[in-house]
Amino acid sequence: MWPGIDFGMSGPWYTVLMKLLNGKDLSEYIKERQAKQVRALRQAHNIQPKLAIIYTLEHGPSLTYMGMKKRYGADILVDVDIHYVAQDRVKNLLKKLNSDVSVHGIIVQLPLADPSQTDEVVNTIAPEKDVDGLGEEAPYTPATPMAILWLLAGYNVDLATSRIALVGRGKLVGAPLIDMFEVSGYDFVLIHSQTPNTKELLLEADVIITATGRAGLITSDMVKKGAVVVDAGVAGEKGKTVGDVADDVYERDDIALTPRKGGVGPLTICALFENVIRAAEATTEEK
Repeated sequence: MWPGIDFGMSGPWYTVLMKLLNGKDLSEYIKERQAKQVRALRQAHNIQPKLAIIYTLEHGPSLTYMGMKKRYGADILVDVDIHYVAQDRVKNLLKKLNSDVSVHGIIVQLPLADPSQTDEVVNTIAPEKDVDGLGEEAPYTPATPMAILWLLAGYNVDLATSRIALVGRGKLVGAPLIDMFEVSGYDFVLIHSQTPNTKELLLEADVIITATGRAGLITSDMVKKGAVVVDAGVAGEKGKTVGDVADDVYERDDIALTPRKGGVGPLTICALFENVIRAAEATTEEK
């Protein structure tokens, strides 16, 4: 089960029409708590949490994301080391970091220069350090799915009583959510590129979670009144980063929706560092 968060909020999300599900506000709450946890690790156990990031491709969005992670780590006093390496040397570096007791978490920034090796590479990370949760034996919940669940919990959206439409089954978001929803017994339907009746299924959904990377895929005529829409898709369009939700959805005043910026993203970084802190805390049990 994924870690839960008590945000100290009350009242249903629908008390304000066209509610923006703002992850930035929630992330500040989590960040403050995490900073206290890190201080406790440093003071009580003399442990300095450290995250190692490896990348093999000079990819614009990846460089941006790594910079954001490094800044976040600095804010809560988690060390973040970034390693650029040719892909044929990745596995050797991972083995070295696996045995380095000062490193508590390791992630490989995707995409790789050769994406066909993704599974092989992420499964080289020691499970106890696989804070992205992408390896087959990783004990951690992947960051973006965790962020989505935190966001919905923060706005009191009860998935247990909702009809959920999950759009996309990718490795980073859709596939982990499928597993989590099945374990929880949630009522959900998976929609993908081969689904014949997408619009009808979406119109039946109380909650729509989309993460396909197809710009403008979800249009207003696919969303019923009172629905909750979480857009975790990332796509490029005319030089801009956009999501799966079309512009006409943002004109609605009868739904709850993540903003174009500041929805799931801020909480994804929080969720990653939640796993790093948990990994560091686990080493105190070994002493």
